[in-house]
Amino acid sequence: MTPAPIEDYLSLKRRERLPEDLLALLRKYPREIWPTHQNLGELARFWLARHDMFRELSEILAAAARDLEEGRVEAEAFRSFFAPRMRFFLQQLHGHHEIEDHAYFPAFMAAERSLIRGFEILENDHVIIHGDLERLREGGAALIQSLGEDRDRQMRSAEAMAGELQAFLTGLRRHLADEEDLIVPLILDRTEAKIGVV
Repeated sequence: MTPAPIEDYLSLKRRERLPEDLLALLRKYPREIWPTHQNLGELARFWLARHDMFRELSEILAAAARDLEEGRVEAEAFRSFFAPRMRFFLQQLHGHHEIEDHAYFPAFMAAERSLIRGFEILENDHVIIHGDLERLREGGAALIQSLGEDRDRQMRSAEAMAGELQAFLTGLRRHLADEEDLIVPLILDRTEAKIGVV
């Protein structure tokens, strides 16, 4: 699915939150009632848990790169910790977005046409995030390669990777929060069964 063009102020790198006209259901179903709401189904709980995993894992990866940069971990220990987790993170986030773009977003847009613009914004985020993921993949490979080189090269690569991960995490947090603010209130309002995402 090709996302519709969006205004620059709504891009992932610029916006602070979704426009107010897209948040009417969030005002009706604020975050504090989500955990105990009877319509928070199994899919929504699983999906929110995946979001929490992405947040946590990206923070762990950024902290690991900082530890290497600041000399708190040896190169070989870093490699065995970082490489499989980075690979898992990239694969899982890519797969998560594929399912959203091709299965869930169309169902949500069909269920509530007033939110179509919001899902177009989220689809645009996915394009940006996947460009960022490619840079993270390249940065991670460069960092792993640098582990066989001198300490100065390792530190430069670790610093670059930590910076990339931190910038990525800022955008990812914004995207995940905005996605939740659109989708969870819609599920609470309609139920997963009525939307057709059970």
